[in-house]
Amino acid sequence: MNECDFDWDNLRLFLAVARAGGLGRAAERTGKSAPTLGRRMIELERDLGRELFWRRPRGYDLTEDGQTLLEKVEGIEARVVPVTESSLATAPPLVKISAGTWVTRVLISAVGNLKGSMPVRLRFISSESVLKIGHREAAIGIRNHRPEEIGLAGRKIGRIRFAVYATDPSISTWAQVLTNTPSAHWLRDHSHADETIEVTAPQSALDLANAGLARAVLPTFIGNAQPRLIPVSDPIEDLEHDQWLVSHHEDRFLPEVRHVMDRTYAILTEACKNG
Repeated sequence: MNECDFDWDNLRLFLAVARAGGLGRAAERTGKSAPTLGRRMIELERDLGRELFWRRPRGYDLTEDGQTLLEKVEGIEARVVPVTESSLATAPPLVKISAGTWVTRVLISAVGNLKGSMPVRLRFISSESVLKIGHREAAIGIRNHRPEEIGLAGRKIGRIRFAVYATDPSISTWAQVLTNTPSAHWLRDHSHADETIEVTAPQSALDLANAGLARAVLPTFIGNAQPRLIPVSDPIEDLEHDQWLVSHHEDRFLPEVRHVMDRTYAILTEACKNG
């Protein structure tokens, strides 16, 4: 076997299954689910054109070819591990979080709570566009609907409500965000062009509202937290929606992802209640 022809991650998982003697214990050690490990072993066997395991009710036993591969991969491991454990590869794991402007704002304000005592790097990807978690563009996403794509897992956080906010009810100018979001569409349908100040970022709309220059459509968990702003409308029923925490069904078993997911859920659940 040419060791350059295979992804080291597949070989690492093979080592875990071979040493554990089964998928269950290997799943605990690797953070991958047992079905994922089983599928990866089948793929490896298909690539090699050889059976590596005897699959028995009590676990996985190595075939003769499997034992040969184990010896070869352990030789690779002896060379690879010292490199990956060097000072060049000691950075904490990276967890990427995709969310819109307002949710990102809430999470950044609680970044210490998100990290806790776990050594983890956080990357906030603030965008009104939806990143593809299935393609690993992010590990965690906050969405306004239940995930429908195959391979994604979702957990409902709570109900999001919107209202119009301003420093004074008499303010008639609107802050219009030029984005493709439900709140932006709603405002375009309920305002006149000559009564708006256009901005390209939601934060700018908030700044205009706080400065007393315009009224803005905001999530209640943002608007209610602004000392200078008051709601000048009832909650907008057309904009209410459930909020979902979404992750790839495999990544959610990684310790660092699970850690950040659980804390993200707690932070946003509290925000929904206060909003």
